[in-house]
Amino acid sequence: MTAFTLYPAIDLKGGRVVRLKRGDMDQATVYGEDPVAQAAAFARQGFAWVHVVDLDGAFAGKPANEAAVRAILAAAPIPVQLGGGIRGMATVEAWLAAGVARVILGSAAVKDPDFARAACRAFPGRIAVGIDARGGMVATEGWAETSTVSARDLALGFEDAGAAAIIYTDIDRDGMLGGVNLDATVALARALTTPVIASGGVASIADLRALRAVAGEGVAGVIIGRALYDGRIDPTEALALG
Repeated sequence: MTAFTLYPAIDLKGGRVVRLKRGDMDQATVYGEDPVAQAAAFARQGFAWVHVVDLDGAFAGKPANEAAVRAILAAAPIPVQLGGGIRGMATVEAWLAAGVARVILGSAAVKDPDFARAACRAFPGRIAVGIDARGGMVATEGWAETSTVSARDLALGFEDAGAAAIIYTDIDRDGMLGGVNLDATVALARALTTPVIASGGVASIADLRALRAVAGEGVAGVIIGRALYDGRIDPTEALALG
């Protein structure tokens, strides 16, 4: 069976666990004051990874929730995938040295692709490229800006760089519980040899089943946020999909 990984999400804003709607920092729902406890809970439930995003860092362009991330790294018994505010090689190296299993480069992949490709080559299998799209075009700076680069073209530019995965997020669906953009995700996965991790809009176990069914097309996993926190997806049932 083709590998398919579920990544429960911990989004950090001011050290707290939150979820946003369409990436809007003014539409943040607080789900917890203790991100370490949340990471531990995901590990107990059986998840093999945890996906952590420094939201403040994504907007600031540099790490902003460092204490919370380091606390998660110190306590979490499962690998951590981290994004948000990582714009230079020194920051990549520092986070990997601190214990992050996989670093996500988002805005940097658009604004400084030479650096992003160099990071992928320097740390093969440990760098994911985060492609966050609005209407098919890549958004940057915590989704505050929309570029003139298409998600497909950006992803193709990393085909030979050794990226661990492309994390594809449909911003218009993120945090809205309206269902994942299956067609766009599969189309991107078919165009690439790099594995694609789906993100944005996951609302139910049906979304997970639909994505699991196309794992053979190159969809290697999915990030789950609000649907887990709201109890719309049962962890045991989700993990049983394999």
